[in-house]
Amino acid sequence: MIALENIVKRFGTTEVLSGISLDFAERSVTAIIGPSGGGKSTLLRTINLLEIPTSGAVTVGETRVAFTPGGRVDRKAVLTLRRQTGMVFQNFQLFPHRTAVENVMEGLVTVQKWSREKARTRALDLLSKVGLSEKADAWPATLSGGQQQRVAIARALAPSPKVLLCDEPTSALDPELAEEVVEVLSQLAGEGTTMVMATHDLRLASKVANEVVFLEAGHVVEKGEPARIFTAPSQPRTARFISTLRAA
Repeated sequence: MIALENIVKRFGTTEVLSGISLDFAERSVTAIIGPSGGGKSTLLRTINLLEIPTSGAVTVGETRVAFTPGGRVDRKAVLTLRRQTGMVFQNFQLFPHRTAVENVMEGLVTVQKWSREKARTRALDLLSKVGLSEKADAWPATLSGGQQQRVAIARALAPSPKVLLCDEPTSALDPELAEEVVEVLSQLAGEGTTMVMATHDLRLASKVANEVVFLEAGHVVEKGEPARIFTAPSQPRTARFISTLRAA
């Protein structure tokens, strides 16, 4: 189980997240939507502590880390929690000098100290899962954007994380390539992978998520099942935002 307890995040005097508390059940998929600058990516990055909260607490699995303003950060606990998460970025962030399979292997070999043979077997299995077995030895520059993002998903899954975090996973892709990524994430959701994703992609959120959270100005405005949020939201602000996405 993943939990955020009264998370506050400030950058200088600017409060980006204002006392957010959310639970993400095991095997659930949550889509975080909202206007740009509303705190979606920051909220996502607090789950794996790439952004350290100003105050509050984060729990992933059995690891809970609490924060207070000006308090000492327990770096060992932060690393323990972070290793239970996988992160997919909108701009892929593949190593250009590594092949697809080597990109997936990298963390297993350098961080978890797996043998190269064991890591390669795991990486090939994951590339097969995302439909890229035939591209194992391809360089990132030779892959389409959709293929690069699928390699990035395989890399994030390599250490068997408790939660997969996706930051706008389709935003850098044209609609046809984005569909490849939507299909892979839908497959993972069907297999019970716990996911939290920040997205503007209504198709992705509608197809994959069990719950949608609408975030604006660092506050949770509304949350609920996708069918209700996208067709009959209870908050006027949510309705206005959904209408802008449909018009885009």
